[in-house]
Amino acid sequence: MVEKMKKESKVMEENKMKEIRFEKLSLNIGAGKNEDLLKKGLKLLQKLSPVKPVKTITQKRIPGWGLRPGLAIGCKVTVRNNCEQLLKRLMAAKENKLKESNFDENGNFSFGIPEYIDIEGLEYDPDLKIIGLEVAVSLERPGFRVKRRKNKSKSVGKTHKISKEEAISFVQKLGYEVE
Repeated sequence: MVEKMKKESKVMEENKMKEIRFEKLSLNIGAGKNEDLLKKGLKLLQKLSPVKPVKTITQKRIPGWGLRPGLAIGCKVTVRNNCEQLLKRLMAAKENKLKESNFDENGNFSFGIPEYIDIEGLEYDPDLKIIGLEVAVSLERPGFRVKRRKNKSKSVGKTHKISKEEAISFVQKLGYEVE
């Protein structure tokens, strides 16, 4: 009887619905109106990720900045499959360290890489010169599809959402340092 109760308590502690996993990893390069920098950014993202990058297009007109709707001002790529391997390479460029301010209240984190040559597997390309990029990582738990689905979407409960502290502990379990 006692052994049965111990087994049940272990099952309660190891709730599979509470496991945190990677939803997606997004890479972003802002180029502004500079079309040459945009082409270089697309080339860099193509080298870095297995997914084809896309241009980001402006929606608003801002005359002070010389922006108009339909103008390409950057590029991005979203990696959903095998993003852990790419994250390892990107974190190595940051010496496997993150700041606590890199995390938001929803458990996601982002950081910047000032020079792409710091990333493992990429060498200096004279055509690209020196370009930096921004990395955003989204975390989720099983059941988060409820808020994204088209039919009968609902909000995720408070206890099921990922807090900043839970995200930090998840990243630390992966072997990264958080200051």
